[in-house]
Order: sequence, then C-alpha cells, then structure tokens
Amino acid sequence: MRSRRGAARWALSSQPAPPAVDVLVPTAGRTSALAVTLAGLAAQDDPAFRVIVSDQSPSAPVDADPAVRAMVRVLRAQGREVVLLRHLPRRGMAEQRQFLLDTSRAPRVLFLDDDVWLEPGALERLDAALTESGGGFAGYAVQGLSHLDDVRPHEREAFEPWGPAGVRPERMRRGAPGFERWRLHNAANMAHEAADRGLDDDARLAYRIAWVGGCVLFERAELLAAGGFRFWRDLPSAHAGEDVVAQWRVMERAGGAGVLPSGAVHLEAPTTVVDRGTEASEIVFAGESAQQGPAGPERERREKDERHARPHPGAEVPGRHRLSREQGGHPRIGAGRGRG
Repeated sequence: MRSRRGAARWALSSQPAPPAVDVLVPTAGRTSALAVTLAGLAAQDDPAFRVIVSDQSPSAPVDADPAVRAMVRVLRAQGREVVLLRHLPRRGMAEQRQFLLDTSRAPRVLFLDDDVWLEPGALERLDAALTESGGGFAGYAVQGLSHLDDVRPHEREAFEPWGPAGVRPERMRRGAPGFERWRLHNAANMAHEAADRGLDDDARLAYRIAWVGGCVLFERAELLAAGGFRFWRDLPSAHAGEDVVAQWRVMERAGGAGVLPSGAVHLEAPTTVVDRGTEASEIVFAGESAQQGPAGPERERREKDERHARPHPGAEVPGRHRLSREQGGHPRIGAGRGRG
C-alpha cells in the first residue's frame, strides 16, 4: 500500500507513517519557488517521508505565503509530517544544512534545494537506486530545461556508469582523476544522455560523478560518520561549495553516484547566495588538492561555460552552491562551487 494518502482519505484522522526519508529543505525568502518544490514532493507516492524546512527568510516566515501554506496542507492531508522551523541568524549554508541534519531522524536524508521540482515517482527511483548501488549517497543532476535544445555531446564524454559490482569509495579533489566529470551536469546534459541511451522512465542507471548539486539522498549514518557539515565552524558565513565537501568525504568512505534519468528540474530562479567569495573546499581541504594538469581548473576558467540561459540578471543555476564559474556558480572552485 502506498504511503501517500489519496483524496478519498484526506479527511481521515491518522498518524503519519514513520518516515524512511527525511526531506531537508533549506530556504530563505523564495516562497514561490518553495511552493513549487513542495508541490513536487506532493506528487511522490513512496517511500514514506517527512519534510523539514529550515527557514532563514529575513522578514516574514515562508508559511505567510498562501501558496506555501496550501502545499503544506496538501502534504499533511496526504499523511506527511511537515515541520517548518525558523532558524536565524544566518551563519551560512553549511550551518543551515547541519541544523537540518541534526533535526532529522530517518535512516535516509534527502537534501533538496528550495528551487527544485521532482517529477512523480522520482523519490522512489532515487531511493531504490541508492539501495541497489550500495553507496553512501545517490543524487539527481538538476536539469535546466531551458537548455533542451542545447546539445553538448563533448561535455558528456566523461560519462561512466558504475559496473555490476556497484558503487565503490573514491577520493575526489580538484584536479584529481574524475574531477572533469563536473561538466556532465551542465545545461540539460543528463536529459540528452538519457535520451541517447534509450532509457525507460523507470530506469536507475548509477554513474560516476565529481559531485551532485541540489538533490542528494544520503544514508544518514554515512553522512554523520563523515562529519556531516560540522566544518561550518571553520568557514565564514559567506561561503559556497559546502555540499561538495560533505559529498567528497562520504565518497571516500562509501562512494556516491548520480542516477539517470534525472527526475529533478531546476526552476532557474534568482539566487539567494550572492556572496561566493569563499569556496568551502579550499579551506576544509587546504593542502590536499590533487596535482592539476593542463585539463584542470585553468581551462575551466577560460571556457566560461554557463549551465543555462539566465532569465534574470541574478539568476542562479542548478547546483548553485557547488559549481565552477563556468557552470554559472562560484568563481573559484574552477580556479582552484547540488541545489554536478
């Protein structure tokens, strides 16, 4: 029996099912995007999940918005627990993510950016892919659908599925073997890769990554064992790339994977992280970067590639807290920054 209650049972009184996944959503002042994100969650049947929103909006809380309130009601009528937490002052994205992780209790946690829509069934596929792969996390590349006509086969040359043995631990740093996979998640590259491979909608092809931005499902125990985001104390409040650090640490312990086809769509909304002057990995992994060759960050700086057309002068791109400048994100990870 599916965990989502249908409309015929909305008026029935019953306790939410124990969550198998806690969906953790950091947000700050983007109510219209958050409402769409919650609507995507309302389209998920299984597994049973709870939604926890950490709200760092500078003025009115997010549930003052009618659309957000409406989607919270829908989720609760469907049998989902929804927790809205005001969390101020802002101390940076790493601290906000650690706050959400500390609040969670389910065996798996999905860090979902507040500007990502999930297609129906996406959570169930991602959950199954994580189980099948045996890694520490699995994620969807959030797709900028304004780039569906922007086909870039050269950026997909590094695509490499994990083999029958499943996901394995891997050390990743800027300039390390595999770092060039960051280009995979530009534009709508993974939508094109899925089409070229003739994948079914319910396929779960795990592939090797540099990192994944915006929609990442972790084994909670693995993320905790890797330290979570407790390194936030070592960072200034204005930083980017905190999710890259956490993923690289989990990858070293248990491995990680992207999942194709991706069921996550980036809303291409204006960014709320405007100061990207500090890249988290440069501080946390200071002195640990792999030897950089001619194909490394210097070439990334020259290419100045963007993930998608910008509908707004301040619009951000998929995986905004973890991208190189060429992907439209932080200007320094490529020089060597879910929601690669």
